[in-house]
Formats: sequence, C-alpha cells, structure tokens
Amino acid sequence: MGKVYIVGAGPGDPELITVKGLKLIQAADVVLYDRLIPKELLAYAKRDALLIDVGKRPGGQGPSQEEINEMLYRYALEYEVVVRLHGGDPLVFGRGMEECEYVAARGICCEFVPGITSGLAAPAKYYIPPVVRGTASSVALVTGREDPAKGIRQVNFKRLAGAVDTIIVYMGASSAGEWSRELVEGGMSADTPAAVITAAYFPGEGFRITRLGELGDVDSPSVVVVGRVVERGARLREIACGR
Repeated sequence: MGKVYIVGAGPGDPELITVKGLKLIQAADVVLYDRLIPKELLAYAKRDALLIDVGKRPGGQGPSQEEINEMLYRYALEYEVVVRLHGGDPLVFGRGMEECEYVAARGICCEFVPGITSGLAAPAKYYIPPVVRGTASSVALVTGREDPAKGIRQVNFKRLAGAVDTIIVYMGASSAGEWSRELVEGGMSADTPAAVITAAYFPGEGFRITRLGELGDVDSPSVVVVGRVVERGARLREIACGR
C-alpha cells in the first residue's frame, strides 16, 4: 500500500514550486495533475511514471471529483508514491482536503505539501502586497463563485466591505459585476482601487488597474485585488527594476 501526497505546484511559474514538491514529482510512480499546473514540471517525472490529466476543461469536461478521489485510492493500492498535483495551494480553494479525507478514511496514508497560492503570488508579481504597514493590516481571501449545491452562500460581500483592508477574490470573473456592486452597497467606496491579474505566470497574462465601481467584465482565470494596497503597489512598480 502506497502513500498519497497532495502537492501544490504554485501559481504557474515552474520555478515557484517548493523543493519538496519537486522531489516528490521526481519520485512519483503516478502523478494526477490539474489543467493549470506548469506543464514543465512533468518533465521531472520518472520515465515510467503514469502522468494523468484530471483537470477540468471549460464547460466542466473532465473527471468528476468523486472519480479523482477513487483514482487516488486505487493507484495507492498498487503504487508506492502517488502525487496529486494541484495548481497554487491545494488547501486554498482546491479540493485537497476532500481528496485526503477520502483516501485516509480507506486506510491510505496522506500528506499535504503546500504551494504558493495564486491569490498572493499573482499580485506580488505586480508589486501588490496583501498587507503592508501603514496601508493595510488585514486581508480576506474569498471565492467569487460558490457551489450552488451547498444551498447557502457563505461569502457576504456587503459585510466584508467594512471588515478588512484588502480583499482578494478568486474565481470571481463571471460574477465580478455582482460582487463589486455588493461591496459598494456594503459601504466600500466605488473609487477603491482594484487590480485584475489574468492568467498570471502563463503566456498571454494580463494586468490592469481600475476602480471598484468600474470593474466591469473580468476575463477568466483572474485574481482580483481590492484595496489601497493596489495604489501602493502601483507606485512601487513605477520605480522598481522589474517593471
């Protein structure tokens, strides 16, 4: 019986994976990977390793989460090292917890290897910090798209508007008009700066700064940062050598 490692690949740059994550890819007998991982990482796998794409395609095509869970369990019965490779961090709006719970409940040892989440890495590429002394002391990482099957909505953007200094929204492209309006209704100024980072660290990535009240349509996949840190980062970016 083998072991399952739930590994975060980072935000898209293959050099931003952890050393431990890379070593596990090199040691893996099986790698089940997401669509948005840096594909260059797969070149580090053993020649005879099984590399299985379990990522979701636009429109929801691809294995269901239940199928992925069962694949992890089945491969762990046959192979020694099974790696489930997630983009970003598997515990930040990923399904890493569910996957580990599933195999652990069936007697399979499971371990998390965190990765750099895109909600922090994408803004950092453009010099935008989540918190910074003198500007922001609190941050919320939230999803803009919740599973309707839950029957409840857990993210209350109206309350969030006055609760934290910086709001970072994942998976919020299709609902940007709705949640940005709710933030304004909750008391956040429509002039609050917002940064939209699309497909960070991938070819064709995009970046723009706007105002909350003018956010409009957002391309997918995007991370949106709302707060005064955006202006602070923009000023630094103007003078930094990496701009």
